[in-house]
Amino acid sequence: MLDNSSVIPLYYQLKQILREKIKSGEWGSHDLIPSESQLAQQYGVSRATTRRALDDLTREGLFYRQQGRGTFVSPPKIIQGLSRFYSFSRDMENKGLKPRSQVVYLHEVKAGAKVKKTLNLADGSTVYELKRLRLVGDEPIILETSWLPAELFQGLTVEDVENHSLYDLMENVYGVLPVNAEEYLEPVCVDEYESMMLGVPVGTPALLLKRVAYDEKERTVELCKSIVRGDKCKYHVRLP
Repeated sequence: MLDNSSVIPLYYQLKQILREKIKSGEWGSHDLIPSESQLAQQYGVSRATTRRALDDLTREGLFYRQQGRGTFVSPPKIIQGLSRFYSFSRDMENKGLKPRSQVVYLHEVKAGAKVKKTLNLADGSTVYELKRLRLVGDEPIILETSWLPAELFQGLTVEDVENHSLYDLMENVYGVLPVNAEEYLEPVCVDEYESMMLGVPVGTPALLLKRVAYDEKERTVELCKSIVRGDKCKYHVRLP
């Protein structure tokens, strides 16, 4: 039960109790949990306290709500490793999930100053700018924008990138083998456009993942920026 004499706020104590119900397996994925009023009565707190605990856990991705039905336990987050070079499509397939890509647009454009510098391109060079929505099943997980040197990937089409892993295309069609990358992570909140694309409220916590990939010839072959849903994904690093 909750400790009214503790300096720890009641809503936070309740959060920890509800979190433990998921961790212990008492509440499983997609289980309907008790209503706000039921939890308030069970733990002897106000509905406002219960609502705050549930709101926090919903923002963290542990619960999701369905209008008119109630609050449910979310399935476990997708874990992706950062200690090795990875492909979203390959990783999801290895986990037994069904990834797919929805191309928002693919254009050949003149490289802007920052893109040109990052990709080590000459003045006047062009790049393919590729924006994709990465989904698992029908659920959008990542909004991703890649810039690729056009001279290395002439003829790249929307059909290609919708039906194949981009890194498989690089290797098997264009003879470009990405072997390592630099990655940078920072927390962000989704803006109005990202909210529309990912199907989450404006301000939802997310991760901005920036990747610069290199091939076996030490050429810079991709600059990628991804907005990753914080309620669906988490990253893992194993240190030596």
